[in-house]
Amino acid sequence: MPIELLSVSDAKVDEALVDDATTLLGDLVSGGAAIGWTRPPPRTEVAAVLRGVASRAAVNDASLIIALATKHLAGLGYWERYERQTHRPNADLVKMAVAREHQGRGYGRLLLERLVESAKDAGIEQLTLDLRDDNFAAMSLYSSCGFREYGRLERFVAVGDLRYGKVFMVKTIAAAS
Repeated sequence: MPIELLSVSDAKVDEALVDDATTLLGDLVSGGAAIGWTRPPPRTEVAAVLRGVASRAAVNDASLIIALATKHLAGLGYWERYERQTHRPNADLVKMAVAREHQGRGYGRLLLERLVESAKDAGIEQLTLDLRDDNFAAMSLYSSCGFREYGRLERFVAVGDLRYGKVFMVKTIAAAS
């Protein structure tokens, strides 16, 4: 199944995208995905996140990429430049999610490669991310795309009574000027 990747400049954050993203993220969280929520995020929160990233993208401080399979949302991801002045040459890959029915087809890799490409185009020097230490598939994907682990916090992420480690990864994209 062919995939189409669109940046925020190609895809307006409209009500349909917000609805589709809310459904995608809600389905993943309901299935136990480790993507930053313990309950499906409300539509208002998803809308605020997508619109906030889109507005930051307009000034080269973020990038939102959506993945479409047969015109339906199959995944999304975004990075944001760090706010702190001393960290501004760098960005954080905040979220990447692929719908369960599209996982294992290479969509995550294509989405990640496009996010890295957009960070490079924006002059980002280092792209960081963090994830739960039980998210082995994501760690494998990130490692295979050139991210390396640079730290861990044991038992940092609390999900009810469970505790997970938090893994920090980084990919150097451009040399410091």
